[in-house]
Amino acid sequence: MSVRTLQRSFSGGEVSPEMLGRLDDVKFQSGLALCRNFIVKPQGPAQNRPGFAYVSTAKDSTKQSRLIPFTYSTTQTMVIQFGHQHIRFHTLGANLLTTPAAYNGGTAYVVGDSVSSAGVNYYCIAATTGNAPPNVTYWYPMPAGGVYEIPSPYAEADLFDIHYVQSADVLTLVHPGYAPRELRRVSATSWTLTVISFAAGIAAPTGVSATPAVVATDYDYSYVVTAIAADGVSESVASTAGTCQSNIFSTGGANTIAWSAVTGASRYSVYKLQGGLYGYIGQTTGLSVVDDNIAPDLSKTPPLYETVFNTTSEYPGAVSYYEQRRTFAGTINKPQNLWATRSGTESAMSYSLPTRDDDRISFRVAAREANTIRHIVPLTQLILLTSSAEWLVTSGDVLTPSTVNVRPQSYVGANNVQPVVINNTMIYGAARGGHARELAYNWQANGFVTGDLCLRSAHLFDALELVDMAYMKAPQPIVWAISSNGKLLGLTYVPDQQIGAWHQHDTQGEFESCAVVAEGGEDFLYCVIKREIDGSDVRYIERMASRQFSAAEDAFFVDCGATYDGAAATTISGLDHLEGETVSILADGAVRAQQVVTGGAIELDISASVVQVGLPITADLQTLPLAMQIDGAFGQGRAKNINKVWLRVFESSGIFAGPSLDRLKEYKQRTGEPYDTPPAFKTAEIQLSLSPSWSDGGQIYIRQSDPLPLTIVSMSLEVALGA
Repeated sequence: MSVRTLQRSFSGGEVSPEMLGRLDDVKFQSGLALCRNFIVKPQGPAQNRPGFAYVSTAKDSTKQSRLIPFTYSTTQTMVIQFGHQHIRFHTLGANLLTTPAAYNGGTAYVVGDSVSSAGVNYYCIAATTGNAPPNVTYWYPMPAGGVYEIPSPYAEADLFDIHYVQSADVLTLVHPGYAPRELRRVSATSWTLTVISFAAGIAAPTGVSATPAVVATDYDYSYVVTAIAADGVSESVASTAGTCQSNIFSTGGANTIAWSAVTGASRYSVYKLQGGLYGYIGQTTGLSVVDDNIAPDLSKTPPLYETVFNTTSEYPGAVSYYEQRRTFAGTINKPQNLWATRSGTESAMSYSLPTRDDDRISFRVAAREANTIRHIVPLTQLILLTSSAEWLVTSGDVLTPSTVNVRPQSYVGANNVQPVVINNTMIYGAARGGHARELAYNWQANGFVTGDLCLRSAHLFDALELVDMAYMKAPQPIVWAISSNGKLLGLTYVPDQQIGAWHQHDTQGEFESCAVVAEGGEDFLYCVIKREIDGSDVRYIERMASRQFSAAEDAFFVDCGATYDGAAATTISGLDHLEGETVSILADGAVRAQQVVTGGAIELDISASVVQVGLPITADLQTLPLAMQIDGAFGQGRAKNINKVWLRVFESSGIFAGPSLDRLKEYKQRTGEPYDTPPAFKTAEIQLSLSPSWSDGGQIYIRQSDPLPLTIVSMSLEVALGA
């Protein structure tokens, strides 16, 4: 008996062996037993992933690096590489380079300036005039070749515990072991890393005096003055009080309050003591005011600055922005406390007596367990993640010191990997079990509900941990995650269409960190990959190539790869990073025999003008055991033999299929192309007759081991059934 089956889609992704008996599951018929180095598209097809292009070698390959994205504008993005006590920058698949001017002994240099001296580039770490490099007090030497690098305090062991948030050209970095810092983009080739000050941003006025117009001893008067910075928001602490004795209720009675100018002040606020509080009586751009019996406004008092984050064990481990406030949480001494700056400010931890709505916010989450707040995530409302629970911070229309309410949403907990946000849904790593979870608002529950994204693919996560995550919006919506076993995991994720398909990716090495930034019209994935090259361990920064190409010679399906594009040549050099390795080669769109890189070069058997060279990629796809509505058992318990397979492919080449990996057959697709030209990409339904093989599952493998594209849209099988 022979039957034909159709698999219309692969949108179920790779399914765990534990799910093979769940024929009733809605995703079973669109799932795969293996999806290795294939990407599942939201529309249903599966396509082999593009390769990774070599970008640079880590400064110290014996130590790990961490990648963090930075987006200044739609046209200026960076991937920031945090290494052991240094930072480098990458954009458009290359290192950020600098060509600073020569050192001038008469120039006053400030932190962030770069100079060149005796053939070496230096970064200024302390303001100086006349202290020429090399001088370790003032200058940090950059690498050779013009690579832009700045110093950092973060040690290798702490890199993956850094949490960050970006606002415009400032990246805020926090870690429980380090004072919170700002990495600021001054220009494309000028960056500074500085400790954040939470004190008043402008000095208080000095020399405050109060002079009565009529001398009397009836009443004591006391005044303080604050300075307002040029931004109109930052306000200093109160000055030392100016006092006098007089009677401003009498005819002609008045007090003149005067003070000295403050650098950077745009105006000054004056406060008068009444009932134990200093109340606001006026504001001026000058250096004096006259109190002729002005009633103080006790609802507006001088700001008080809370001392925060200034000692070891008091540094925050979580940071974000919410409703015009920069928020911090999770110190060692106060693990469940949260602080939010004064509204509209970056670092003003000021408050007033009585409390005002725009004051800084400070509160402690009253929980059953004292677990550290690991993440602050702004969705439609503020979400706090600890190692044991998920909390919702609610308020009225606006979050203020007097409207804070904290409510638990679930009791799962998060690990330390920074979550990613897709629309109004958050994906985060579970505190235990190694799974990824989603958290989104559910109107039926009238709150946020969390769910396990890995139930159907638990074999990719059990007994492992997620160590890094990044989200790619285009051309495919994919959450990329690094597993502790060194694999790269992808989740094609479209929640509104109930699409969540996992696929696994490997390479000749181990993935350690990832970040995604937009470059041009699509997003690009950068990874730190630990490889063994020519017998030595190295760590490379590599960038996943685009899969959008129009010419066959531009197809990039090799890892750690490089591209030659120039006059036709047979010697392809510049491959030192692949020394001693066997590489795949695509020359002018045609696959050439693999070679070993020797002396940083390979020799082609024919000349070519566009050549892609890199480590081979093997992409495997295996179908699930067949289930057919032919009897009450859906065909289970019957032997099966797949005689033929019809694959609907799109712009594909180099197609192998078979019942097992050792019995694959190649589809011979060359038809009428001119001699000595590469086979044209195929877009059609193709037929392959397979080697006979009886089995109980009736599964087939599809493999792509050539540096060529393969997109499988659907699959039909002709199956012979046993009794």
